[in-house]
Amino acid sequence: MACQNLTLLTDFYELTMMQGYFKNHKEEVVVFDAFYRENPSQSGYAVCCGLEQVIQYIKNLHFTKEDIIYLAGLKIFDETFLQYLSEFKFTGDIYAIPEGTVVFPMEPLVKVVAPIMEAQLVETAILNIINHQSLIATKASRVCYAARGEAVMEFGLRRAQGPDAGTYGARAAVIGGCAGTSNVLCGQMFKVPVLGTHAHSWIMSFEDELTAFRIYAKMYPENPTLLVDTYDTLRSGIPNAITVFAELREEGILPKKYGIRLDSGDLSYLSKKARKMLDEAGFTDAGITASSDLDEYLIDSLKTQGAKVNSWGVGTNLITSKDCPAFGGVYKLAAVYSGGTYIPKIKLSDNPWKITNPGNKKIYRVYEKESKKIKADLITLEEEVFSEDQTLVLFDPVATWKRTKLRPGTYELRELLVPVFKKGECVYESPTTMEIRSYCLGELDTMWDETRRLVNPHEVYIDLSQKLYDMKQALIAEANKDK
Repeated sequence: MACQNLTLLTDFYELTMMQGYFKNHKEEVVVFDAFYRENPSQSGYAVCCGLEQVIQYIKNLHFTKEDIIYLAGLKIFDETFLQYLSEFKFTGDIYAIPEGTVVFPMEPLVKVVAPIMEAQLVETAILNIINHQSLIATKASRVCYAARGEAVMEFGLRRAQGPDAGTYGARAAVIGGCAGTSNVLCGQMFKVPVLGTHAHSWIMSFEDELTAFRIYAKMYPENPTLLVDTYDTLRSGIPNAITVFAELREEGILPKKYGIRLDSGDLSYLSKKARKMLDEAGFTDAGITASSDLDEYLIDSLKTQGAKVNSWGVGTNLITSKDCPAFGGVYKLAAVYSGGTYIPKIKLSDNPWKITNPGNKKIYRVYEKESKKIKADLITLEEEVFSEDQTLVLFDPVATWKRTKLRPGTYELRELLVPVFKKGECVYESPTTMEIRSYCLGELDTMWDETRRLVNPHEVYIDLSQKLYDMKQALIAEANKDK
């Protein structure tokens, strides 16, 4: 896939700030954190996604001659700054949580350590990429959880907000757990399974439904899945599908994978009736696929009602994350490198949850050793080292009296942030999309069901180290000392 130059995919103020830095402290190295404050869709977690596209963006980050001409025409940037842009190259470091990892609020998904002009420029594109794909991957993981192990197909391209959202959203949906996508371009670009059956128009283009089914089954004998609700699901569609399946069986060519699709009506009632009709005709292994404005809540309800559905096609509500259309990630300055050390920076707010965590940081994931489930995440300063051989004390950074003491041998630690760019050079090889999907399924399995439930999930504790907590409180106190 050819890399697209997205250098001007940035907010205008990033460039005006860059010029200001260029005239003032252009050599200053800083730390920026990209994180989010609230899980999407009232979920108990999120799935980090989009790193591969961030890598491509950084690798191809440069201002073309046409870019410089355009910026010069705005009459706001001077010649020396434009000359700097014409020779621009990213020279900093980037650390990130690998795609497919389960993540939680306030922890850096991407950390940029670079000269301030470079770190400022990349803000918008990083957020654009990570926010969108993480949103859809999270939504997909919830939909797949509701399906309880049954295959979910992503069918949302025609309802997505444009080609990029449809294609990269489909990639994220597969990472989040979908078995495949109807989006052929996504299939080509990311080597993921492409899936689909036929439309109602196929049935309507023939003189009768039975003929349409027969021809389709002859053309695609390996997986004839027939859409049965064009005219009358119970009186026409399913009986005609059974007729075709019987003919294939008589000819000795009935495949292992075949079935029907329901795309309207009461899916619970119709699937139960369909299952009974198929079973009585001897087609007990015929699959039943359901679609029609599905989301995780409707699938969960249908499963509770005992719907006889083997696979699910989910479109609009997945590809748009309809109930929560934005991820809400932000990008905040955390530290400035000066005098051989990182000087912490903090953003204060009247809203406590908008106060940032200062300093150059890393993240430890804490697992319960026996179950391999997530116990908590611990955000620390970069220089801090924790060992599984020591007692670990975790405390709530808001309700600080809530404390947990983990004895040596009862827990395991894992650092989440990994180096992606060092001195401007990529040092990370992104796995394939299907490899990331497999990794993500393992990640989701490290959470307790209480955290994955769709309604009122249990909150995973995101704790600060004592040193980071003390630093944060000191900065808050310093800012408020004259009030």
